[in-house]
Amino acid sequence: MRYEIMGPLRVVEGEKKLTIRARKIEVLLTVLLVRADQVVPIDQLIAEIWGEDPPRRAIAGLHVYVSQIRKFLRRPDPSESPVQTRTPGYVLQLGPDELDFHCFERLVGEGRNHLREGRYKQATAGFESALDLWRDPLLDDVCHGPILEGFQTWLKEARLECVEMLTDSRLMLGRHRELVSDLYQLTTEHPLREALHRQLMLALYRCGRRADALHVYQAARKTLNEELGLEPCRALQDMQRAILTSDDRLELQVPA
Repeated sequence: MRYEIMGPLRVVEGEKKLTIRARKIEVLLTVLLVRADQVVPIDQLIAEIWGEDPPRRAIAGLHVYVSQIRKFLRRPDPSESPVQTRTPGYVLQLGPDELDFHCFERLVGEGRNHLREGRYKQATAGFESALDLWRDPLLDDVCHGPILEGFQTWLKEARLECVEMLTDSRLMLGRHRELVSDLYQLTTEHPLREALHRQLMLALYRCGRRADALHVYQAARKTLNEELGLEPCRALQDMQRAILTSDDRLELQVPA
């Protein structure tokens, strides 16, 4: 069995893809998966499901939801249910089952090692496989508690970091022309992410668009000043200087 929570929750078993329509039950199972193999106390589960204003019979309702999840994840032997009662709450034991964000972490880690060692094709393949696991934002409209909100924040940041490392790998492979449009979109969506501006400047420079690359720097500098009262980071300033002087180090270095 495979659990997928990099998007609306989905349980994959063979050719079957199962979903839960009851949102509170979906939230409960997602929380247990985020904290897989860890006991989640009852009070934390209640906060995730109902927020700061739970109903008077929240504990009874929680027990009913747990029972529904056990039926949903039914095993031939009821004693083998992955959801177990453990003081002071419940735990979902993964066992041999898979969880997509664990796979995501593994692929990103492997890609990072390949990138560090200069194996850019392998790094690109690893990062692309990791990003293929991402479907949609996690339960955007029902994240009431700190566990899911924290996980959602982590997941978005981890995805963006993966995108940046993938872009570095593709730049090292000479794929700068195909990156320009995507990087323009990314810098618009994340205007304070200086690494993306640096990558866009490099891609434009390698496309023979030096003026456009310098314009990206000025636009990024203006945004940082207006939003945060900051000057661009050293890496971004170094990129501007290198472009102004047509530094040979900006040229694509073809691996031996």
